[in-house]
Amino acid sequence: MFEFEEQHKIVEQMFRQFCEKEVAPHVEAMERGEVLPFELMRTLAKKFGIDRFRSRFEKSADKAEGEGGESDGGGLAGMAGDPLIGTIIGKELSRVSPSLCLSLAASIGLCGGTIMARGTPAQKKKYGVPVMTMEKVGCWGMTEPNSGSDAFALQTMAKPVDNGYVLNGSKTFITNAPYADVLVVYAKIDRGQADKHDKRFIFPFVMEKGAKGLTVSKPMKKMGMRGSPTGEIFLDDVFVPSDQLLGESEEKTGRGQAKDVFAGERSGAPAMCWGIIERCLDDSIKFAIERKQWGKSIACFQLIQEKIAKMYVHLENVRNIAFKQAWAQKNKKARPEDQCAAKYYCANAAVEVALDAIQLMGGYGYIQDYHVEMLMRDAKIMCIGGGTDEIQLLTIARELLRQKGFDVAIGGS
Repeated sequence: MFEFEEQHKIVEQMFRQFCEKEVAPHVEAMERGEVLPFELMRTLAKKFGIDRFRSRFEKSADKAEGEGGESDGGGLAGMAGDPLIGTIIGKELSRVSPSLCLSLAASIGLCGGTIMARGTPAQKKKYGVPVMTMEKVGCWGMTEPNSGSDAFALQTMAKPVDNGYVLNGSKTFITNAPYADVLVVYAKIDRGQADKHDKRFIFPFVMEKGAKGLTVSKPMKKMGMRGSPTGEIFLDDVFVPSDQLLGESEEKTGRGQAKDVFAGERSGAPAMCWGIIERCLDDSIKFAIERKQWGKSIACFQLIQEKIAKMYVHLENVRNIAFKQAWAQKNKKARPEDQCAAKYYCANAAVEVALDAIQLMGGYGYIQDYHVEMLMRDAKIMCIGGGTDEIQLLTIARELLRQKGFDVAIGGS
């Protein structure tokens, strides 16, 4: 049976207390956009002594790409060398505020992780370490208005010039973009018509807020994850020095590394879904016991019991998937078909459980006074972000067919 060891239970308890005392009082204000998640991230960093890991990050920064720096690029999970620590943090944050979890993951996991995995020692120290220690906010820009599920069909171009590149283009649906201090942006390097439409020639560039020609939009108005600012990035003749091409080399494209980031994002989805489902189940049981109809608790009614039982079935499945993904990550046995299956199942389970929780609570579940209303809206993005449900299914089928020697491609890519 999969279960937490004693040190995991201690971390779980610590973060449960932190979320209840430090995060929960600010959730409504975050939902209204009156409080940003970044101060809470810094509170978290201070509370759990993230500064103590600065020397570790700096030591990792001295390693060149491929010499182990990437092992410290996974955020809090990487700090402890145990992916289950990251799973626990994601679960506990998502019980109270999936928005906070999303912003944290985008900053240290996507942005910081990419810099620490691919950057030169100087780039890691200048850009990566401040993001990993949560002193600065990071964002990771891949998606474009016309790319969507065809993630590498980029129109953002980097034109080589003396001592650097000039970037033009835009990114959309970028978590943390409106307030990011450090931005990792992917673009194609334009060295001629032949390369312009080749999806292999994409590279990550790192830049800072305030660069000339770099602008960001106001936070988008969204159905869910309202406490996590999402926006657009606009690049209008932005000059990026050569030393801000991550890795400072065009010999190795960024497509493979970006795929690794997508894979990591998919592996992290079960933790968030676990937290959403667990909280929905806890709140549903409490409500069912306390709510009275026809002179008795509605927990006495078999249709209510059926909903609770089905929620628990999903919880058990998602919990086991999260344990397996953490094991696969730790033992370097992750497989694309498993990562996609995990994200697909867990995302849809979270949506179903949240909807059932609302149905169980009736009108009370539909109003914002009860937490499940927010969790349902937040859960839906799990079926879209990091690759839609449809892309997950196509990738699973493609990988299974390839294993039998039948090679197919998604959309011809």
